[in-house]
Amino acid sequence: MFSTTGLRLQQQAPRPDEQKSKSESEPEPEEAPKKRRWGFWRTTWRITYTSLLGTLGYIAYNIYDTRHPKANQAPPDPSKKTLVILGSGWGSVSLLKKIDTSNYNVVVVSPRNFFLFTPLLPSCTTGTVEHRSIMEPIRGIIRNKQSDVTYYEAAAHSIDYENRKVVVRDAVNLSDGEQPDEKVIPFDYLVIGVGAMNSTFGIQGVQENALFLKDIQDAQKIRKKVMDCIESASFKNLDDEDRKRLLHTVVVGGGPTGVEFAAELQDFFEDDLKKWIPDIAKDFKVTLVEALPNVLPSFSKQLIDYTERQMKAEKISILTKTMVKKVTEDTIIAEATKPDGTKETVEMPYGLLVWATGNAVRPVVRELMSKIPAQKNSRRGLLVNEYLVVEGTEGVWAVGDCTATKYAPTAQVASQQGSYLGGLFNQLARAEELENEIKKLEKNAESSGEGSKRSEVLNEIELKTKRLRRTKSLLPFEYSHQGSLAYIGSDRAVADLAVFGDGNFATGGSLTYIFWRSAYISMCFSMRNKVLVLLDWLKVKVFGRDVSRE
Repeated sequence: MFSTTGLRLQQQAPRPDEQKSKSESEPEPEEAPKKRRWGFWRTTWRITYTSLLGTLGYIAYNIYDTRHPKANQAPPDPSKKTLVILGSGWGSVSLLKKIDTSNYNVVVVSPRNFFLFTPLLPSCTTGTVEHRSIMEPIRGIIRNKQSDVTYYEAAAHSIDYENRKVVVRDAVNLSDGEQPDEKVIPFDYLVIGVGAMNSTFGIQGVQENALFLKDIQDAQKIRKKVMDCIESASFKNLDDEDRKRLLHTVVVGGGPTGVEFAAELQDFFEDDLKKWIPDIAKDFKVTLVEALPNVLPSFSKQLIDYTERQMKAEKISILTKTMVKKVTEDTIIAEATKPDGTKETVEMPYGLLVWATGNAVRPVVRELMSKIPAQKNSRRGLLVNEYLVVEGTEGVWAVGDCTATKYAPTAQVASQQGSYLGGLFNQLARAEELENEIKKLEKNAESSGEGSKRSEVLNEIELKTKRLRRTKSLLPFEYSHQGSLAYIGSDRAVADLAVFGDGNFATGGSLTYIFWRSAYISMCFSMRNKVLVLLDWLKVKVFGRDVSRE
């Protein structure tokens, strides 16, 4: 008999050639990490191009949606209440975005038929951003609402809050001597968002000789004046005092607008003007004047110090504790406070003066305030309560720079106020709808007699009454500060961001500049604005800024 154990072992034992093939195939495990590495990059690439395709698809959809407004908007309904909105700034447009226009007959009145993204206005003065890239037509906004919105390119002339009427005047350019047409618009609800004018603080010569920075026309005037001064200076002798005066720009106001304009102008000189017009390099100068002890007073101390150091490194002169007293055609007379407390008079010859400080009440707002006893002690604007209702009136609200509140007159405040009012009006409409439904149910209960049907109707009335009480419990407006941003030149920015509770996160530098740009892009009103601003920045990076006059 044979033993099968040895046979099995013999069969299982590998042959020499098999051992050789196994030894040759031993390096195979080393290929697994390579495959894993390539798998990682392949996955990353797939995620990247899928994200890019998704982003492009999202942009394309938004552009298509913008280019193809609603075909059939509901016409005005005489049975609905009329809401008149004055202005097309941050507060008014935020209200328009939020409100359900199917609940009201909405009428918008503004002499400016576009919304302006004001944070990028200083960039328009030097051509970093084209002015049309930060403008969004009002017609484009209202054509995408649920119901038809009436728009008048007109300026509010007077407000009769007791008789619920607004008198407006045609704002289209008229020939000399021609009187503008007037129109009377009745309203049930009125929202005043007309903003404010530039304040000169009564300083002699400011209104006649300074340029302001509140609107597109202001930015265009500054752009032309900059190039006029440079070209005129090029015509002068090299050592001419008048030539140095023409190349000196003075910016009054150390807030974000003044700081950003000074930084943009210095960038324009360093990156472009100096290359194409080298003769002006020796005498070109930018001076920033601020009456307070430091610039950017709303920012933290560390960012203020960083900003002042950075701007001085960029050769921007900063004069703090310096108050302008008088302005002539070519000279600023100011009073500066020295470190020891003594005062001295400073004379600054200038070619361009940009006034970037102070707000003043518009005539239509001042006239309304004079009619309301509760407004007699206000000087800065309309006093409003916690629901933004104008004190001393009923059914009249106000938002933005035309109000006198504890908040700073910024776009952020006006935007949140407008959004709050949009939600409030939607809530009021829901409350009115519930009241009408309850009245109908009460009539049904009276006619239904006794029985289960009446009980069902009474239960429904009770439920809707509870909903009505909740809907009518309006919450007051509360401002949530998201932070402050400012561009300070040389591709650097500062950010004072609100974090948990009352804390803040202060940062500045090149990375903050990237955040500043991304934040402003995200805040742009429409996809059209976002794309145009991005293309403008890319164009400047590739070709530089245009140094032509227009």
